[in-house]
Parts: sequence; C-alpha cells; structure tokens
Amino acid sequence: MNTPQIQDIGQIAITVKDVAAAKKFYTEVLGLRALFDAGPNLSFVAAGSVRLMLSTPQGAGKPGMNSILYFRTNALDEFYRTVVERGARVEREPQLTAKLPDHELWIAFVRDPEDNLVGLMEERR
Repeated sequence: MNTPQIQDIGQIAITVKDVAAAKKFYTEVLGLRALFDAGPNLSFVAAGSVRLMLSTPQGAGKPGMNSILYFRTNALDEFYRTVVERGARVEREPQLTAKLPDHELWIAFVRDPEDNLVGLMEERR
C-alpha cells in the first residue's frame, strides 16, 4: 500500500488589490502563461508546472505582503534587463548571493504593481 505524500506545489496564491494589473505584470512583464479567469477578482497563470492564483484578499492576506516567489531562469542578466524594460520596478540588480561547491547562486529582485517583491534567480554552473 502506498502512503499518501506531497507530490509537488500545485498552486500559490498571491493577494493583490488589482487582479487585472497583476495579471498584466505576470503575463506581459514576466512572460508567464495566462490560464483562465474566474470573474474579475480571480485569475490564474502558469509558472512552469506551478499555477499562480492572483486574487483580491477575500478574507485572507494583504496586497503587497506576500511571501517572495523566486522565478528560476538560465540567463538572469538578460531576463532581468527584459523585465525591467517591460515595466518591472527595480529593487536589486543581479548579484552573486552564494558560492556553492558546484555552482554559484545569482539573485535579482523587482517589484510587481502591488509592491510584492519578486525574486529572479540563476544557478550558474
């Protein structure tokens, strides 16, 4: 008999004031894929195999006070420049964060329209 266990992260909720502005940022600025909308206060986008739910507070959470999402890329410097050109607010340019035995961790930060911090990361081998 198999013991039930966590398989992966299926969805992450991001609390926002303006769902349309958030959807535009996550799809047009970061380039994530729009999935579907469920009315004016709920939109879903895909970050690889993880679904992001963009939602007004609806009893939980506060806009701009979410956990930090870190989006992995294989070309941080170029991707960072691209999202800033598309309108992301600069928080911190790419920089070396940690030297690990087999790679370097590079991180940059931008802000979405609700002032949520968005991490961009690359593991350089």
